[in-house]
Amino acid sequence: MGEHGGRHPLPNPLDLADKLTNMGVNSPDTLIVAYDDSRLAFASRLWWLLRYLGHQRVAVLDGGFGGWEKAGYPVTDLIPSPQRGRFIPQIQDQLVVDMTGVKNRQQPPRVVLVDSRESDRYRGEREPIDKIAGHIPGAVNYPWMEVTAADGYLLPVPAQDQRWEEVKTAEEIIIYCGSGITACVNLLSLELAGIPTGKLYPGSWSDWISYL
Repeated sequence: MGEHGGRHPLPNPLDLADKLTNMGVNSPDTLIVAYDDSRLAFASRLWWLLRYLGHQRVAVLDGGFGGWEKAGYPVTDLIPSPQRGRFIPQIQDQLVVDMTGVKNRQQPPRVVLVDSRESDRYRGEREPIDKIAGHIPGAVNYPWMEVTAADGYLLPVPAQDQRWEEVKTAEEIIIYCGSGITACVNLLSLELAGIPTGKLYPGSWSDWISYL
């Protein structure tokens, strides 16, 4: 990690495209289903990254690996040998906003800045990771864990829609968290609610405080 950019900066697009190619992914045809066992925190990050690279055929597994197991579906410890694919990235720059962009958008009334972290971290009462506690001035708090129930399943679409009721008419919704990972769960929630105006601040809080 450099001085700026946050704890989890976006990967080099060409490096990620090469990895996807070696995994057997062909763009734009291969359907990718991302899953985890962390209430979609990492699955949503992959879902968003693929969309950022221009790959639309990507979904997340509702309920994650735990839900799959509880439903009695088969699991294995065998690692497949993928055939080489061909992934060509088509970067969607409009999906991201950097620190300068966030700073310039703090005042306009039609832009909403959303902090995805737990409420006590948003309020600055607890900060277990970063050196400075608090939140970006003007941000409102929509904790990422509220997108799913305790069992890891997504809340129904009407609940996702209701969740964003107060900000859904904004011209732009900028989402951040601590380092750009769990913010993607809120971006998935916006997608489910049919709200197309969500953007990611990839560096998030860990990048923002590097300029203070």
